Amino acid sequence: MQEQDPQFITAGKPGAERQIAVLHQEGEGPGLFWLSGFKSDMSGSKAQALAAFAARRGCSCTRFDYTGHGQSGGAFEDACVSDWLEDARAVFEQFCKGPTVLVGSSMGGWIAMLLALALKETGLIKGIVLIAPAADFTEELMWKQRFTDEIRETILREGRWQQPSAYSDDPYVITRKLIEDGRNHLILGRSLETGCPVTILQGAQDPDVPWQHAVRLAEALPSDDVTFTLIPDGDHRLSRPEDLERIERAVTALLEETSRS
Repeated sequence: MQEQDPQFITAGKPGAERQIAVLHQEGEGPGLFWLSGFKSDMSGSKAQALAAFAARRGCSCTRFDYTGHGQSGGAFEDACVSDWLEDARAVFEQFCKGPTVLVGSSMGGWIAMLLALALKETGLIKGIVLIAPAADFTEELMWKQRFTDEIRETILREGRWQQPSAYSDDPYVITRKLIEDGRNHLILGRSLETGCPVTILQGAQDPDVPWQHAVRLAEALPSDDVTFTLIPDGDHRLSRPEDLERIERAVTALLEETSRS
């Protein structure tokens, strides 16, 4: 499937506007809305596979790049969860006019949950597929678990720290702003209700989001219809052919459920 050129929309408040790159495919029936992970973009293998699946099925699919990611404007180091949620909401509200299934990977799982909770009353979000969801990762996985006292002190003193990446040659810059803003969006440890079915796909061999962390998210959704699948040999990316097929099956089930309702 050949990639089209993105269109750009403006997100952000006056004086802090950002140009957000969007790829939107028209289609019939319930549509799909893809949310990428931290430092990932809409050209990743899972995003492209989802778009190809949507094209075969004839349903709409919307992808975008967060501020500071991919083809969107803004600097990664200047952005935070509030900005990325704002981007997601702006794109969703402009392109997703009918019943929609959210599909979020890693940080995109956190953003998907925040978006679903914020837009619950619209009734447009009919299902959510979460792939290795990194809910609250800035606090629970970074600040509390992975960061040493020295790293935390560096972030507080200098406002930033460069974290080596297992997925690219460029290090991640973790800012004090990112950590502190993330605390405004924490969702674990309380009861949540999205009002729609939620499917969680999690690799047992994931070094970035431990499977126990994904279980915490499932446990935070006592009122929703939650399906949790633990993939024994799965890693964080879940991008192998068999993983992509599993994602397609999960998305198909929610689309079909939405069409029947």
